[in-house]
Amino acid sequence: MHVVGKNEMIIEKFEISDLALKLKKGSLALFPTDTLPALCSYPKYSEKIWITKKRPSNKPLILMGGCLEDLFEFVNPCAIEDGLKLADIYWPGALTIVLPTIGNFSRNLNCNSNSLGFRIPALKLARDLLMKTGPLATTSANISGKAPVKDALEASIQFPGIPILAPVPWPNSSGMASTVVEWEEGKWNLLRAGSVVLN
Repeated sequence: MHVVGKNEMIIEKFEISDLALKLKKGSLALFPTDTLPALCSYPKYSEKIWITKKRPSNKPLILMGGCLEDLFEFVNPCAIEDGLKLADIYWPGALTIVLPTIGNFSRNLNCNSNSLGFRIPALKLARDLLMKTGPLATTSANISGKAPVKDALEASIQFPGIPILAPVPWPNSSGMASTVVEWEEGKWNLLRAGSVVLN
């Protein structure tokens, strides 16, 4: 346990290897990204995210990874070529690409369809964690309906007791959500405007 911040709030900080172990055992965790701080878990434990965040179950999570290979193994072959073209331009970065998945992989993150949002964050610290853990189910680190948190201290206040990636303070993020686009039969649809403006 370490003391952090002006209010001497006690938060649990973990280096990448230790945090990865906690995640493997079913823990949730908080970590910084280039856009907004993230609340995460392994996909098989993702139900905990909806409960803890008080997020409606019909709102999907996204799968964040450290490299293309870790994410595109789950993408339906029909969308891989188009998905890779966009990923090559905007990843690592603040673009979430929604693509159809193989089999029933998306069931733990999206109860609405076989599609799933994928992203590789630009922040190296986040990618280092994701390379250690493999892909994680993620969402912004705020209670549903509340404003997004900006840093580790705010994240720890909203989610007391959930382990946080060290070192703290975290690198500054943009404070703006990722742009979200969805592939549908060879065409891209903008689902959410955000940090990235598409050409």
